[in-house]
Amino acid sequence: MELILSSLSMLAHWDVLAALLIGSIGGVIIGAIPGVGAAVAIAILLPATFSFEPIVGLTLLLGVYGSSMYGGAIPAVLINTPGTAVNALTTYDGYPMTKKGQGHRALSLAYSASFFGGMFSILCLIVLSPVLAMIAPHFGSREIFLAALMGIILVVVAHRGQVFAAGMLACFGIFLNTIGLEPAKYTKRFTFDQSWLTSGVDLIVVVLGLFAISQALLLLVDKEHQPGSAKVDGNLFSGLRELFAFKRVATVSSSFGVLMGMIPGVGEFTAQFLSYTYAQKTSKDPDLFGKGSPEGLIASEAANNAVPGAAMIPLLALGIPGEALTAMMLSVFYVHNVIPGPQLFQGKLDFVVALYLALFLLNIIVLIFLLSSTGLLLKIIQIPTRFLGVMIMTLSFVGVFSLRNSVTDCAIAAGFGVFGLVLKRLNLPIVPIILGMVLGGIMEVKLRSAMARVHSPLDFIDRPIAAILFIAIILILVLHVRTVIREHKVRLEREEDTSETSTQQG
Repeated sequence: MELILSSLSMLAHWDVLAALLIGSIGGVIIGAIPGVGAAVAIAILLPATFSFEPIVGLTLLLGVYGSSMYGGAIPAVLINTPGTAVNALTTYDGYPMTKKGQGHRALSLAYSASFFGGMFSILCLIVLSPVLAMIAPHFGSREIFLAALMGIILVVVAHRGQVFAAGMLACFGIFLNTIGLEPAKYTKRFTFDQSWLTSGVDLIVVVLGLFAISQALLLLVDKEHQPGSAKVDGNLFSGLRELFAFKRVATVSSSFGVLMGMIPGVGEFTAQFLSYTYAQKTSKDPDLFGKGSPEGLIASEAANNAVPGAAMIPLLALGIPGEALTAMMLSVFYVHNVIPGPQLFQGKLDFVVALYLALFLLNIIVLIFLLSSTGLLLKIIQIPTRFLGVMIMTLSFVGVFSLRNSVTDCAIAAGFGVFGLVLKRLNLPIVPIILGMVLGGIMEVKLRSAMARVHSPLDFIDRPIAAILFIAIILILVLHVRTVIREHKVRLEREEDTSETSTQQG
């Protein structure tokens, strides 16, 4: 009880509450505008948060992160255009319900399922916090190095069909982190006698370039588009009551979200498809899925909104970000010399619980805002895409320049913006670059620290947690290779069947 009261006192300041309110409502609006998304918004806000207190800056970013998926459901349901990428599955059943004249019911169910998933994940995290506090001190340099390595491997293998590209881009991110002065003896690495490379490539500059500027360029070069609109008539509170009729689907889907959020590199998409598949297989009306099933809509929204809270576990307990948004938040910790990991749970558990309570309040604020302001949001989402592109571009360069008042940083960000645009056009992943930069830095520091006490390769895994992590890495690699071989055999068999069929027809 004392811990909860101490955490509440951290939140009970006007600047923290203002950050929570602005982040929550701003995240909904940003999520509701197709083409922007939480990653772009957080990238733009990141430089500004460095001047805030850690709890203020992180509350603002958490507000945007946790609420954007709520807003993304609005255009997904009403105009078949997901506001954020993770709301794509919401269109499967949300839009067909709108075409049947059930738009208000679909939105109400989406809001209610999102609220349930968010609250469920936070309650799980508050219960798990004492367990994390006991486990975290057993993570030393070796364990954190292996956890970071496992994080990179998981991120790479999660990109099915693009594993080689994801691996190369992750290695590129690790390389970017090595440019400049190395952390032990401050010798220059890969600077090629260029003074502007001595300070290295700043993570925030790369983030703004790859996410914000590339998205602005995409909006500017694509055809002008202004999203349509749809009216919503009816009681949006009805979904809160209707959700209880599908409480099993909501609970299981939220559980998938929590589990997948805790695993680095997995995230919302895997949680959604697992929960959607489960809901369809256990439904009394499986044929309705994809044609306006309320269960499918609940499964999608409950799963993706349970992920943000769970994604904070590896970030806070080990300092290991699971995806790009938590990697951006990690930089806020480092700027204020608040290092996530075992020490955070040992010495600042009230700070950790305060973040969980902020997520708790965030869901309540967002639900109240959505139930009372959906009509206003329908007008906001009609902003022309070219105007959005210009605004994002302007804010991005202002953010980059404000970091170090450097024109060079602006040029680097522009270069990464063009690179990000190329990657998006080729449908290649951007996230591995960011996680490579973040996790590569963690791996280098922890490996240097661990090597002072390691005399043979076996010494590196002579402790229980290190051995478990090492076995997990081997299993992940073996299972992935097995899956690739199986898929290759299936592909060959399909090609043989096709060639036999064409031969018989000929």
